[in-house]
Amino acid sequence: MKKQNNGFKIGCIVLFLGLTIYYLFPTLQWSLEQRHMESMTETERIQYENENHAKLQNLRERSLSLGLDLQGGMYVTLEVGTPQLVLELAGDFADDTLEDIISTAAQISRDQNTNFIDEFVAEFERRDPNAMLSRYYRSDAANITRRSTNSEIASYLRNQQTAAVERAIEIIRSRVDRFGVTEPGILQQGSNRIVVELPGVDDEERVRELLRGTARLEFRLTPETDEINNLKQQFVNYFSQLEEEEADTLADEGEVRNLLEIFDLRGSNQYSFGYTASTDTAAVNRILEKNEVQNLIPGNITLLWSANAFAYDNSIPLYEIIPVRSQIELTGDVISEARVAFDPTTNAPEVSMTMDSDGARRWARITGANIGRPVAIVLDNQIYSYPTVRSQINNGRSSISGIGGVQEAEDLVNILMSGALPAPLDIIEERTVGASLGEASIRAGLYSVMFGLGVVAIFMIVYYRTGGGIADLALMLNIIFILGILAGFQATLTLPGIAGIVLTIGMAVDANVLIFDRIREEMRGGKTLRASIDNGYANAMSAIIDANVTTFFVAVILYSFGVGPIKGFAVTLMAGIVASLFSAIVITRVIVDYLTREKTATVSFG
Repeated sequence: MKKQNNGFKIGCIVLFLGLTIYYLFPTLQWSLEQRHMESMTETERIQYENENHAKLQNLRERSLSLGLDLQGGMYVTLEVGTPQLVLELAGDFADDTLEDIISTAAQISRDQNTNFIDEFVAEFERRDPNAMLSRYYRSDAANITRRSTNSEIASYLRNQQTAAVERAIEIIRSRVDRFGVTEPGILQQGSNRIVVELPGVDDEERVRELLRGTARLEFRLTPETDEINNLKQQFVNYFSQLEEEEADTLADEGEVRNLLEIFDLRGSNQYSFGYTASTDTAAVNRILEKNEVQNLIPGNITLLWSANAFAYDNSIPLYEIIPVRSQIELTGDVISEARVAFDPTTNAPEVSMTMDSDGARRWARITGANIGRPVAIVLDNQIYSYPTVRSQINNGRSSISGIGGVQEAEDLVNILMSGALPAPLDIIEERTVGASLGEASIRAGLYSVMFGLGVVAIFMIVYYRTGGGIADLALMLNIIFILGILAGFQATLTLPGIAGIVLTIGMAVDANVLIFDRIREEMRGGKTLRASIDNGYANAMSAIIDANVTTFFVAVILYSFGVGPIKGFAVTLMAGIVASLFSAIVITRVIVDYLTREKTATVSFG
């Protein structure tokens, strides 16, 4: 009977060890793949990732993940731009009064740390108690009509804010997954904030653009050249007259008032409105935003900046403004696929896009009706390119060129495929844990585990002799089992998690201490070694189970109600309790039974 029991126990040990190796093996493979890719050039890495995408994705998902505190990374808190969302929901009904109310409410909300929508409604009613928000807001889907009350519209705006936050979380998660971050943490905080933890990320600016990019892709036509030339002439006439007025040439603070001083209206081609140095773009924007200058621009024309410099003057980038039609011909909603490609002539990276059936049909109509004219590809109000249509495009394909590099092209594909954010996101808090600090944490954690393991192992051997050596062997397997459990359940190993492992080391030998002391008591009572072992394990079992089960319940509570580091500690503690019970009760018993299989065998327990 005993042999049968041991056979079952040995089978369980082999099964548990096999599962542990199975779940930890992808971690070893992923580590080797990372080292291999780090030795490649950027172009080789992109090609290798594309060719082995499924394999790498599978390894990354199955490998043991390290937390932010161990491998470094970024912690970012984002805030959904509710004021901008509320303004956009008004659509064509929005006016200067609404914008002023939204601006005032936003300021009050920031200063007093209150809910923006509550402040918005209060400010609206304070200015005119009889005014109705239904003047600005309509929604057939939400049954918001001209007769809707202010409280109904306030509820509608709150629902829209909630939906915007939920949609933003989905989009951010999609972007982060495509970015290749393992085990990112994305949580909602309050009514309009999102906390993002990105382990292993060190390119801060790239992450900022990835998280904040609204990805509003638009296809717009350019005006006729005669219209562009007429607009240029109006600017020349207006600013030439302004130059003649000596008092208005410079502002009191020395601010540039004349656009012609910093902006060249000649442009790089007939469809360009003009260009300026990168150092003067802010001053040009200030001039263009003035009402008197805006009045010069026809309502069907919008002036947009190029996304990239088209030339350099003494190492200073030059950016141009391209006039486009205010009407949007096509949006990014029709894009069904986007990928990184390379121009066959220049080998420059670009983003190749494929449209769905509806988009392809509309794209064919647009290109067919505008042969010989440029179509501007606009992303987040910046023009990436404005290629001239040579012929009708029937296959629904287009591309974005003028991209800075392969990495930028990858990020652009990521953003396009994830979709546009429903509202702008602002980064209100950002913390970065450097890779070196993460490595230092790993070393410190490893040293603490090794030190704790070494001290416990030495004590057990000195105090319990052969029994202590058996417990030490089980302890080694215990740590391997813990890592296997974490990998199997796709948990994340954090610095507090390592503390949980160190605690588990002590708890694991605690069970063996109880067992071995019971065996020693039985032997002092005159029983044989075999009988003492049987009684020792049997009598210590209740105390071991009670102690570990209660601790396990505490870990479950910590995991359920804790966040961040507390959760990481609870995960490893639960895994450690399961592994330590198995190693202390099953593994050590099998080894002891094997050593005492002969009646004359002797095993020292101190």
